[in-house]
Amino acid sequence: MNSATADTACVTRSFTVSRHIHGRRNIAPGAAPPSPPVGRLPRVTKLLALAIHFDELIRSGAVSSQAELARLGQVSRPRLTQIMNLLQLAPEIQDEILHQPLVTSGRDPVTEKEIRQVSCIHCWKKQVKQEAVRRLTAS
Repeated sequence: MNSATADTACVTRSFTVSRHIHGRRNIAPGAAPPSPPVGRLPRVTKLLALAIHFDELIRSGAVSSQAELARLGQVSRPRLTQIMNLLQLAPEIQDEILHQPLVTSGRDPVTEKEIRQVSCIHCWKKQVKQEAVRRLTAS
């Protein structure tokens, strides 16, 4: 499913909302919205998505530099650089990170710090051979 299709997908559902004593709302049986998926996105997935978004903001001219992004986001320049360096990962590693399953319990399979260390390696072939990346693809 491409992003254009995902953005235009729409779910419609009819339901009845009635008010009871003391202003409480009641949704008619069978009309409850679907429950959200159980679990959470791994932190490194969120940060890579943020880096991609920040890169788009810079390329489009919405912000002039990473320094401006750091000021707007109220983070230090070094922290923003750490986040943006995730874009130096090999495309297949980025794809694995962005498509990680939800974490339902415990810790993330790979930490951001481990992935940051991989992003410092300039050869994509060597990045893919790193232990942290192997654990990422195994999960």
